[in-house]
Amino acid sequence: MASRPAKKRRLTPPQSEDEGSSRQNAKVQKAFFKSASTWDLEQDYETKARKGQNKKGKESTRLPIKLSDGRLQHHVQAVDDDVQSVDDEDWLDGKDLSDDDEQDDEPVREEPQIPVQQQILEAKEELAKIALALNENPEENGAAFKALAKVGQSKIVAIQKLALATQLAVYKDVIPGYRIRQATEDGPEEKLSKDVRSLRSYEQALVSGYQKYVRELARYAKTGRNKEPAKGQSVASVAITCACTLIMSVPHFNFRGDLLKILVGKLSTRRVDEDFDKCLKALETLFQDDEEGRPAMEAVSLLSKMMKAREYQVDESVLNLFLHLRLLSEFSGKASKDHVEHDNMGPNGKKLKQKKEFRTKNQRKAMREQKAIEKDMAHADALVSHEERERMQSETLKLVFASYFRILKVRMPHLMGAVLEGLSKYAHLINQDFFGDLLEALKDLIRHSDADQEDEDGEDKPAFNTARNPTREALLCTVTAFALLAGQDAHNARADLHLDLSFFTTHLYQTLLPLSIHADLELGAKSLHLPDPDAPVSQQKASTSRNKVNLQTTTVLLIRCLTDILLPPWNIRSVPPLRLAAFTKQLMTASLHTPEKSTQAILALLADVGGTHGQKVSALWNTEERKGDGSFNPISESVEGSNPFATTVWEGEILRRHYCPKVRDGVKMVEKIFAPQRR
Repeated sequence: MASRPAKKRRLTPPQSEDEGSSRQNAKVQKAFFKSASTWDLEQDYETKARKGQNKKGKESTRLPIKLSDGRLQHHVQAVDDDVQSVDDEDWLDGKDLSDDDEQDDEPVREEPQIPVQQQILEAKEELAKIALALNENPEENGAAFKALAKVGQSKIVAIQKLALATQLAVYKDVIPGYRIRQATEDGPEEKLSKDVRSLRSYEQALVSGYQKYVRELARYAKTGRNKEPAKGQSVASVAITCACTLIMSVPHFNFRGDLLKILVGKLSTRRVDEDFDKCLKALETLFQDDEEGRPAMEAVSLLSKMMKAREYQVDESVLNLFLHLRLLSEFSGKASKDHVEHDNMGPNGKKLKQKKEFRTKNQRKAMREQKAIEKDMAHADALVSHEERERMQSETLKLVFASYFRILKVRMPHLMGAVLEGLSKYAHLINQDFFGDLLEALKDLIRHSDADQEDEDGEDKPAFNTARNPTREALLCTVTAFALLAGQDAHNARADLHLDLSFFTTHLYQTLLPLSIHADLELGAKSLHLPDPDAPVSQQKASTSRNKVNLQTTTVLLIRCLTDILLPPWNIRSVPPLRLAAFTKQLMTASLHTPEKSTQAILALLADVGGTHGQKVSALWNTEERKGDGSFNPISESVEGSNPFATTVWEGEILRRHYCPKVRDGVKMVEKIFAPQRR
């Protein structure tokens, strides 16, 4: 059977480009005429022509014209760059040039402005609502910390201040009495109960929010560091106040170092204002209340680094902060700028062997049980071990001595008084090995004080640098040297280290006569400086009441030096007669020129010397008992070379006719002690 032949499909020949384009144009033309029946050409034409005018709305006053194709154009416009002409052909082509003009003319909708007072009121209500929720149940409102910070992101300064103060009050209430470990510090994941997991989530939210808050405080504090103080309290001032409050109330919590950087950064500025005093008071409170030792060590480390970076161009009160450390009265070791020795350690740094005490078996068992109980109680109360606190205090003491010694080498004039008085306060904590180097530094300071004074006269110094007083510095060095020796085991120290303080004794003897005619003898280092009239009264009272360092008058320093030389507390009977006689004669001569109160102080000192060493120098009041040969030389380069026993004390005859009755009584008392046969 024959198969059916396959049907062949007729293929349409490909259209040419001309035929395809003609068909497409035919379709477009058909669609155009179909929609043209619905057009209102006259109305659209009139409207389009009116919108094509310029944006200023000026109507054309020209007559219509006849175009080349016979059509009339009624709206003829003048040639202008800002005006676009619209004809029928452009309109028929679908060009709508009025869209841009309609978009430009459409007004921009602005959101309604809320008054500033209304925004502040709403922020107050929002902050109060969030703070109340945190105060009632903080563990269930961990997200509220972020909400508080978000309110403070406003551009209104008043809202920023309110947010900072509100966060301060909230964090002071919710911060626990222990440090919280961050999530990165935790160990491997453990199976935790629901309550523990909830508590940890809240603690992490607290730490995260507190960290952001401290960073905001640091950012705001930096903005006002180099700006002039405003009339009202600025945001920077509020931030510094918040940082000071936190460092005093919660110094144990996280990010303590960031808060200390804010305070130390403010203390590094040259301007002393209310914020500066707040930072000083906060650090003083931290030093006095620190039982652990670590916060004080961190603060002292930051202060020493800051002063070194600033080349010690800081205010004197910053250095005086070291005098508020608790180790000044608690620490029992001996230290220098490099190492520390404790009482139970030998010269090689090893612990001394203690003699074993015999205990019975029951006593040893009871002692072990007692130690275990004390250890558990210490962990429960979170007490710091004695060894840990002593180690922290040792590191702090090394930092303090390093700062003092660097300043002595640099010889900063406005810090000399604070450094020397600080060394005298810490005299009982200075290692004997460091004692010799320190005495050499004091001697070098006395030798070069005059040369440094001439060099500094031609240099520009900051406003807080005072004029250098070589005489006062020499007295401070002498007081410090004898205070250091008194703080040590003096007779053992001099025997072991072969220390000689005759340099200070000779220098003081040579300066007695120039000091007696000094115009500012009874004025302190800051008595000649008038208070700042622009400074607030509260600031002046705070500075004078707090800063009690380097305020002694020159007369007081002189009497302290003379007391250490003539009546040394470590060995009062070891003063040679030549030294006693030379100083007694020189002091009687100086009392003729000193002011009234200084003369009374000198005569009172001589009365004390006479009560102890009266027989050694009584020959000065009696010519028949003179033992010396030659002549007396009051300007001798050495005390013994003045030959005091070759003269007599004749100044008493003049002082008996002094105008002050107390001076006359003082002379009578001195003569009664040294020369009783004359009465």
